[in-house]
Amino acid sequence: MEIIPQSFKYTPGAFMRLAFLLPLSLLIMLTDNHFKYLPEIRQILATAIYPLQIISTAPVTAYARINEIFSSNQQLINENRHLKRQHFIDSAQVQGVLALETENKQLRKLLEIRQQDKNKAVMVEIVSIPRDPFSYKITVDKGSQNGIQPGQVAIDDVGVIGQVTRTYPWSSEITLITDPEHFVPVQTIRNGLRSVVSGTGKDGILTLNYLAINADIQEGDLLVTSGIDGIYPPGLLVAVVSKIERDVAHTFARIICAPVAGVNLNRQLLVLSPLLPGLEDLTKKIGIQIKTKER
Repeated sequence: MEIIPQSFKYTPGAFMRLAFLLPLSLLIMLTDNHFKYLPEIRQILATAIYPLQIISTAPVTAYARINEIFSSNQQLINENRHLKRQHFIDSAQVQGVLALETENKQLRKLLEIRQQDKNKAVMVEIVSIPRDPFSYKITVDKGSQNGIQPGQVAIDDVGVIGQVTRTYPWSSEITLITDPEHFVPVQTIRNGLRSVVSGTGKDGILTLNYLAINADIQEGDLLVTSGIDGIYPPGLLVAVVSKIERDVAHTFARIICAPVAGVNLNRQLLVLSPLLPGLEDLTKKIGIQIKTKER
């Protein structure tokens, strides 16, 4: 083991260091106050160590900026989600209001038609629409206990929907005019030409039968019930002529019509009593308005 000489172990005491450093500090302050050297030295030293300060604080600065970017992005994402959710809520509310307005207008029209009936017309609501594409019957929420009988006609606020074909105590079955086996005697509002409309088994498509190729029928003609069958009251809107094909090889023209009413448009219907006095003038008036709009 090496033994260090005692002379090398000696260090000045605290009093000696104070006695040395205090005069030195006073000397430096006096020199700085008189010659103004220290500000220049500090400036030089600050300039020299500035790159080191930048390098040393770079990780902290980068972390702060990255954290700020991610925080800002997350805030934007949250705000975007909130705005989308609010947009969906507002859209649903607007659609609900529009649906109520549409339903209100339809109910007003049904009530107006009902007031024309001196007997009793029953307002019903659709409770079931078959999912089978080959079924053309719907179920409504009123039946024989409400005075509904087979053979009565069902309409919406625009025109004919179909005919009651079966009744139960608290519900009824209505066969739509689009049923292939359903026939409705009609006539055109424009010239009174009579014929028969039948279903095709396709939604939105009817055919006008038994008209010669030279018959006075035009696209856009409105068809109403003629009333000659004793079942459908006269003057109810049924369809509008949409396409006419005249082929000399055939005896009759091929005439395609579009029903003016539809179960996909409204939930409420009106089941008419067998006779509905005064309704013919009302439906003709509505038909003229529809024809004017289409033109």
